[in-house]
Amino acid sequence: MKYRLAEDAKPQLKLLLIATVVTIALWFVPYAEWLVYPVRLFVTFIHETSHALVAILTGGSVHSLTVSANGEGAVWSASSNWFSAVLTSSAGYLGTTAFGVLLLLLIRRAVSPKIILSALAALIGLMTVLFGFLVPMLNFFSGQVSLASILFTTLVGIALTAALAALARFGSLKVTSFSVAFLAVQLVLNALSDLKTLFFLNAPFVGSDIQTDAINMQNATGIPAVGWIIIWILLSVVMISIGLRVYAVSRRSKQSDLPFED
Repeated sequence: MKYRLAEDAKPQLKLLLIATVVTIALWFVPYAEWLVYPVRLFVTFIHETSHALVAILTGGSVHSLTVSANGEGAVWSASSNWFSAVLTSSAGYLGTTAFGVLLLLLIRRAVSPKIILSALAALIGLMTVLFGFLVPMLNFFSGQVSLASILFTTLVGIALTAALAALARFGSLKVTSFSVAFLAVQLVLNALSDLKTLFFLNAPFVGSDIQTDAINMQNATGIPAVGWIIIWILLSVVMISIGLRVYAVSRRSKQSDLPFED
């Protein structure tokens, strides 16, 4: 099959390629992790938000959502059944990838980047107020989350919400468009990078005793953690592949606009 990119996808693709090049280039810049530190916290927030949303949608409850200064995070939740527990544990990495792919599709469908940034600000703001502050404070004496964790998560959530809202309100079209593309690439690449790290942590003979989403899945299903990581990687690649293919399809439903032809 011969690949042909739809004409109306080329402007968005150029923007996406620039965002990807910038993201990869930053990997090789000394101390660049401090430059993208807020973005790293944003990715973590989306990861934990995915856990929380799936827990709620499957009948569970969320007791807290925390983000740590080292870029890690955690969600304390109670699942209503085994199915809910499995989906909630799988939601972090897959949800982060799905959010990234969704941003790509919204860019492709010419949704205003200001609307996208405003929606992200509203989502993070809501999760911060409900599960970053109010719920954990109500359950504070359970000892699950420290006051320092609650305060740090709240400050990070407020800062991210304010930054996204300000960018949506005052940023030019070029700046907001690039920002959405950059965040989409960061979500997708960070999800894959984190899965790679998780794989080596749980690889046979490593013997890591770190509590991770993969370990939760192993405890719930009996399937080795590394097996779940491989499944998550494959599902993430499938989501990204589908997203990129849809990204290349013209919005006009004509045969000549299809991205693959004989």
